[in-house]
Amino acid sequence: MHYVYVVACSDDTYYTGYTTDVERRVAEHDAGDGAKYTRGRTPVTLQYVEAFESQSAAMSREHGIKQLSRAEKRRLVESQDDPWQEG
Repeated sequence: MHYVYVVACSDDTYYTGYTTDVERRVAEHDAGDGAKYTRGRTPVTLQYVEAFESQSAAMSREHGIKQLSRAEKRRLVESQDDPWQEG
């Protein structure tokens, strides 16, 4: 499976990414080994996950989420009760 995820950073911003292993990737972000954006913004917390059968579908959705405004991302995050249930 391929996943798109959103984490909340310690500075109250969101980071959206793609992975095949959500738990590993969130741990990497938290350890400061993830994306350059999240390195100085730890700890991060998983807020949202979507699963896809194909990498291309997941990456397309990642791009779409990255285009959303902060308010739209917040609404998306709030629409999912428990992101760990998705991953």
